[in-house]
Amino acid sequence: MTMNTKSIWRQCIQSETARIAFIAILTALTGELKIMPFAEETFRFALGGIMFFLLILIYPPASILRTGFITATTVVLFRVTGELLVGVELLEALRMHVPVFLFYFISALGWHIVGLEKYKSFSLSLGALAFLFEVVSNTSEHALRNWWMNGPMLGLKEWGILVGVALLRSFFTVGLYSSVALSKEKQRNGEMLGVGSELYAEALYLQKSMNHMEQIMASSHELYRKLKKENIPDLSTQALQITQEIHEVKKDSQRILAGLSKWTSRQNITTFYLSDLLEIVVSANEKYSEMIGRNCTIETSLKNDLQTDQHVPLLAVLNNLTSNSVEAIDKQGQVTIEVDSGTKWVRFCVKDTGKGIPPEHEEIIFEPGYTTKFNEQGVAATGIGLSHVLAIVEAMQGEINVESIKNGLIICVKIPMESMMKET
Repeated sequence: MTMNTKSIWRQCIQSETARIAFIAILTALTGELKIMPFAEETFRFALGGIMFFLLILIYPPASILRTGFITATTVVLFRVTGELLVGVELLEALRMHVPVFLFYFISALGWHIVGLEKYKSFSLSLGALAFLFEVVSNTSEHALRNWWMNGPMLGLKEWGILVGVALLRSFFTVGLYSSVALSKEKQRNGEMLGVGSELYAEALYLQKSMNHMEQIMASSHELYRKLKKENIPDLSTQALQITQEIHEVKKDSQRILAGLSKWTSRQNITTFYLSDLLEIVVSANEKYSEMIGRNCTIETSLKNDLQTDQHVPLLAVLNNLTSNSVEAIDKQGQVTIEVDSGTKWVRFCVKDTGKGIPPEHEEIIFEPGYTTKFNEQGVAATGIGLSHVLAIVEAMQGEINVESIKNGLIICVKIPMESMMKET
């Protein structure tokens, strides 16, 4: 699915009318995948009930009651039309299929009364309520159909089938929804962590700049004092103004830093497994490699999976190193991320089959401004990505080493085990 198609699909599903139509039509279609367990009856167990419940969970409409009414009407019209096409009389077709209206409408009415959104996070309660509404809905549908068509009432065996199927369908749908919800939550957490890690790196660099401002401000103020002592009023006043302007810039930077720090600390997840971090890094950089036109394979090797509360800075480091490796590859290549741990250290190595760097540049690649990347117009990149990495590693009391190989580059980061688990 292309990005344009995804965008159109997202806009459609956000429209209430389109959402209700989508739920109604898909429910009617899947309702034709059915089992008819009771002889000489049109009562059926179909996928339509599962689909309706699943769709209102995943794409909750503004009004469940309105959605239930429209869906129930659509299903009845769909089935009656099908009967008419094969020669069944209209009155007979209505008697056969109007009762199904009760199934969908009563289910929707039940969720409207109890409030579906309140129970989404409680799987057992959600499943129990779904089971209750399914039994009541199926019973109502069956009773109306029997009354209209003079059919027999359900016996003990038939009731057992109805209750058993209702139990199975309800908890199967809840389980399916839970897996979808977990997948979406995991994706959302990955995206949030990716943004958070980038902001963390920027905040760290801003803090470093503020420390530099402090030094410049102190030097400027010292210059002011000397000029004043030498009785040079014009220059001393100018030096004081410069000091004051630097102070204002520093205060603005402090406000920005406070906002960034507040955002990056607002993470719901307190600890993260390294395997989950690697999964996020691989997913993000596979998309990045496609975006910049590289055919890049990213592999990982993890010997010991650990939990850490330093997922934000680690993600910033790994994302930066991996994206650099992806960019270093000409057209096709491979990036390998290896993680190993001992009793005192955790080592992260990012290896690529790219163009590498000259050996004499190994000592300067972490300096701000160093870059080997130029755009099509020959303009150099900012060259501050690796300086961010160095700042983060140093903040975690770690080490970083670079090694040029025959085809590519290896950058290894060693972080003390005690820095992997500490309060941020």
